[in-house]
Amino acid sequence: MVYLKSTPEYTDTTAPFTPGPKNRHYSDPDPVWAGMVDAVETAMAPIWAPEVSISDFKQAWLASPLSLPANCPEPGKDVVISQSKFPARDGTEIGLQIYKAPNVKPDATLVYRIHSGGWVVCGHEVEEGENRSIGALGNVVVVSVDFRMAPEYKFPIPLEDCYDGLKWCKANADKLGINPEKIILVGNSGGANLTAVVALQARDEGLTGIKAVNLGFPATCHPKFFDQVPNKDNYELLSYRQNEKAGLVNTQRMEFFWDTYLREEDRKPDWRHSPLLSDNLGGLPPLRITASGCDPLRDEGIAFAEATKAAGNDVSLTVYGGLPHCIYFFPQAFKQVDEYYSTLLDFIRKYTD
Repeated sequence: MVYLKSTPEYTDTTAPFTPGPKNRHYSDPDPVWAGMVDAVETAMAPIWAPEVSISDFKQAWLASPLSLPANCPEPGKDVVISQSKFPARDGTEIGLQIYKAPNVKPDATLVYRIHSGGWVVCGHEVEEGENRSIGALGNVVVVSVDFRMAPEYKFPIPLEDCYDGLKWCKANADKLGINPEKIILVGNSGGANLTAVVALQARDEGLTGIKAVNLGFPATCHPKFFDQVPNKDNYELLSYRQNEKAGLVNTQRMEFFWDTYLREEDRKPDWRHSPLLSDNLGGLPPLRITASGCDPLRDEGIAFAEATKAAGNDVSLTVYGGLPHCIYFFPQAFKQVDEYYSTLLDFIRKYTD
């Protein structure tokens, strides 16, 4: 069943609270979001009802309408979509969805997608607009991995599936039509968490070819361990409290996702589920990080950008003040989504030329 705690467990919501001076203004709601948040919450209420089973919860997310930007590339015309599979380390066949232009150039860059959904829900199509838009560029092949999800498959299985899929893509470069030394990792939300960890693991294990990493609205640390973040006094990690009641994703819902992803024995400090806890964030490819103001994940996304930059990496950060988690869910509502897409595609182009 979908279980939301009556009060957050990892965030003290009873003590007096003063928002931090650096990031507090990002929570000032955008007028458009302020005018629609109640309707969004009303629409989502049945999904989060306590009597909903996990299987129905998952199905509800999969049944959500596609969030496509204006003039999104059309399948069969601008982009070709196909499927493949690879064997994970335990032999399980894991699905892949592939997006590429009909006339894709040989030796293309691999854009390796790890989808959002809090390690629990969604699939390839939750970022369908991004996958089609990137795949249609003509010199890339987008491969989205259908990793196994919690609660049936808890940490570290989703992470291992994602890493195994990346290694399979490199080993099967000819089949995919990609250059195994030209790779961009992309992920949003829970997928951004996995993407960041995959990037760190690839660095540690000498897996070559990753040229850039795009992290959208990332979960970078379990809130229970904010006080153990290296150099924590350099960062504001207050958005779980400031945005406790935010629309779309709030503190209680994020705690549900964390509790579903991690077994009780894994709820301890570990950079493999909380990359902001790593004491070595150097040696990464260029990173693009995006955060939203009205999102409990805001501050850890900003902190990860600041920490990776302090470690000597090339990092860009964009914060969309006043808007909710994963703004691309609302392409017709927010004018900022056009900028979100254009800067994402510019980032991809920069590292495919």
